[in-house]
Amino acid sequence: MECLIVNKSDIPVPRKYMERAFELFEKELVKKKIIKKQKGLELTIVFLNENEAKKINFDFREKNYATDVLSFENMDPESYGELIICSQVAKKQSVEHQLSYRDELIYLTLHGFLHLLGFDHEVSKKQEKIMFDLQDGLFEKFLSKKK
Repeated sequence: MECLIVNKSDIPVPRKYMERAFELFEKELVKKKIIKKQKGLELTIVFLNENEAKKINFDFREKNYATDVLSFENMDPESYGELIICSQVAKKQSVEHQLSYRDELIYLTLHGFLHLLGFDHEVSKKQEKIMFDLQDGLFEKFLSKKK
């Protein structure tokens, strides 16, 4: 998987750190038979400031606030899709979640990526548990490997 990272926000993005995280996630998701190892598949991650993220959230979800992460599927078979992350919201949440900013970005990106793979925590309590157990397990594995 190739991560295409576009930073249009005022806050720097840890590109290499994110790429390493997604190498591990891809490997683990292949092991769990959730995805197949395919060369050339792309995931685009766009980082925006609050005003732009708020506008997109309103345009697509009719929610008048900047949310942390939005997932957009892509019809291109070479792409998993696109994630929009609001850097300022992520920064605030990192303090609330007692994570570093870069680890919060990993968690949000993983969350959005799982949505692109078809997981949806808003469908039912059962689906919520499945998605968050997978997400938290992958995130914990990443945190343990980075030490």
